[in-house]
This record gives sequence, C-alpha cells and structure tokens, in this order.
Amino acid sequence: MPSRKAPTARQRRLGTELRRIREHTGLSLTEAAAMLGTDRTTISNVESGRFGVSAERVRAWAGHYGCPDDVYVDALADMATERISGWWEDYRSHLTSDAPDLAELEHHAVAIRSVQIMYMPGLLQTEDYARAVFGESVPPPSPARQRRQLSHRLRRRDVLDRDDLGSCTFLIHEAALRMTYGGATVARSQLDYLMRQSERENVTVRAIPFAAGGFPYASSSAHYLYGVVPQLDTVQTDTSTGSGFLDSETSLENWRVALDRTEEKSLDPVSSRDFIRQIAQQV
Repeated sequence: MPSRKAPTARQRRLGTELRRIREHTGLSLTEAAAMLGTDRTTISNVESGRFGVSAERVRAWAGHYGCPDDVYVDALADMATERISGWWEDYRSHLTSDAPDLAELEHHAVAIRSVQIMYMPGLLQTEDYARAVFGESVPPPSPARQRRQLSHRLRRRDVLDRDDLGSCTFLIHEAALRMTYGGATVARSQLDYLMRQSERENVTVRAIPFAAGGFPYASSSAHYLYGVVPQLDTVQTDTSTGSGFLDSETSLENWRVALDRTEEKSLDPVSSRDFIRQIAQQV
C-alpha cells in the first residue's frame, strides 16, 4: 500500500475518527492489531492518514470495535470511497495546504456558520476587496502568488451555488464592516455586494455592532463547517500566523456554544441590512 506524501485534512480526519473509535473501546494498537489480524504499523499509518483505507475495511474495523452508530460508520465509509479531485487540488503546490484543505471541507459541508472580526467572510468577498486584503500581507506576496491567492478565493465562492448546501450564516463584526480595505470605493462596493448576497435563499448575514459588547472568542474569526453527522463537523480558525483546523469533541461543542451566544448578540437579518446600508453611506 503506497504511503501518501501529504494527506489532506479530510484524509487525516478519516484516520482520526478510526483512532477515536478504537480508543473509545480502550484498545491499544497492539490489541487492535491482534483483533484485526494486521500489524500495528498498518493501523498507525491508516489512523494518521498516510495510508488510504477501503470502505469495507472501515466497516470491518468499526464492527470489531463495536461502534453502535451506523449512520456515523456509513459517513466514514463514504469518506473512504471518495475519489474526488476537485479544483482546489490545482493549488496545492502553489499555496499553503490550509487553503485547498478549507475549500475541500467546504465542498463536503452540509451547512456553514462563520464569525468574522476584522475581514469580510472569504465566501462573500469581492475581487477588489480580496486583492486589497492579500496586498496587506507581510512580506507582500509576489504578483504570481497574489494571482493564485485571488483565484482560489474567488473559486471558493462557488460553493454557495451548490443545490445541496444548507443554510450559511455569517456573523460579521462592525469592525470588519468599517475597515476600508482598498479605499472608500472598494469598501462601498464590498458592502453593496454583501447586502446583495444576504438576499440569497441560503445566506444569512447578521451584523455584530460595537454596542453589543463582548462575546466568546472575540479575538478569533472562525468558520464552522457542518458534516453529514455532528461527529464530522470541523472548525477552521484564522490567526495572524495562519489557519488551524479543530475537530475534537470539546472544541466543537465550545465553538457551537460560542457561535450561539454570538448570534444572540447580533442584529436580526433585516436590521443587519439596514445597519450595513448606513455604514456604506458613511464610507
């Protein structure tokens, strides 16, 4: 079985879930290997995502481990049979791995919830706004890299056109709404675009005004991607040093609570459009 040089986040996630099922039963690698009739190295490589695994093996291992959740096991088996080489793969050799990994996770998400503090959500950015944001990087990207970053950012927006994508809720802080990346003309155009996108059937935009006060994880922007089962949800967080993916049970629960509390402090969709329109008039 050939080893993968760089497994994707989704491939690693399948392995992580198999490890969690094994550990939930209290089995060590040695004990699991004896039960499954294989060796520790094979199990370790599968659980790290370095080796692929068939749907049949996923079901067999889950059965031996006594996993009672058939829907969850079916979802893992579907992940094992995926042979999708999406558009994002064209960017793996040109951008950091978190960029194509995020696009792949968005492709498989059944719903999305996002909170943004200082930038517009990537899925709702105009070309000029995105170019201005990338231009603020230190060190600045080369022209070729910026073109790839921009192309990737704009391709990501297509996920909102998926017929099978559920609700997408974007919580946007007033700080992000008032930041004039690219100057006044670009900022107004971005705000106008945001209001138009908020009228899509599957998109909800809710503004968080300064007057709302504090809320959980106020210093972090995050992208909550809902999987076909709750165990396969993923949170992508943005920091000044890059993106990170969280999928532990505790992290997911904490972010669900944090997003619920933040949404409670945000304006309703209609009031949010009025609020954004007022800001656009002041830019």
